Amino acid sequence: MMYRIPGVLNADEVRLLVEELDQAEWVDGRATVGAQGAQVKQNQQVDTRSERYVRLQAKVLEAVNRHSLFFAAALPKTISSPLFNRYQQQETYGFHVDGAVRQHPQSGWMRTDLSATLFLSAPESYEGGELTINDTNGQHAVKLPAGDLVLYPSSSLHCVTPVTSGVRIASFMWIQSMIRDDKRRAMLFELDGNIQSLKRRYGESDEALSLLNLYHNLLREWSEI
Repeated sequence: MMYRIPGVLNADEVRLLVEELDQAEWVDGRATVGAQGAQVKQNQQVDTRSERYVRLQAKVLEAVNRHSLFFAAALPKTISSPLFNRYQQQETYGFHVDGAVRQHPQSGWMRTDLSATLFLSAPESYEGGELTINDTNGQHAVKLPAGDLVLYPSSSLHCVTPVTSGVRIASFMWIQSMIRDDKRRAMLFELDGNIQSLKRRYGESDEALSLLNLYHNLLREWSEI
């Protein structure tokens, strides 16, 4: 399943982040991919060895960790250190698949169940640059407002189409979920959403409590922690 997570960053947070990124050191984006990805990747990424990068990735990590909808959709066990990329005119990243595992500074290795892109450029400020995702329901072109995030299975083939004008800046990361199976994770997300909707409409009730009990029992049964 693919999910749009709105408002991970507000307008002021986006502005401050982009101002910092304007001062960042950018390097060839091929430095962080394997041989297959390097053949189709043309962009830049913020140098992860800089102090500025350490500050910026911490701000993004704090934002996703506090966002309740992100947590409900991803049920994260481990989140990779967020990275930042920039696409200028005619730069692109052809169709590719993300690696199944990645190194993580705390856990050593993590499995990539979900990929996330946090858009930092206003969609009207650049042409092209759509994140295009192939999944079982077809092909989806994604271009979200600055501050919104898209979450999708890392097993999906995906690309970023060529930027034909302007500059596209985003942050991206990977998540190992407590629920490895995508279908089970989607069922829990739908159940959680219905529980919250019932509470808003009718307040606390025996029925909502019963569904909440079911949610946690399924989470207990299916989670890997």
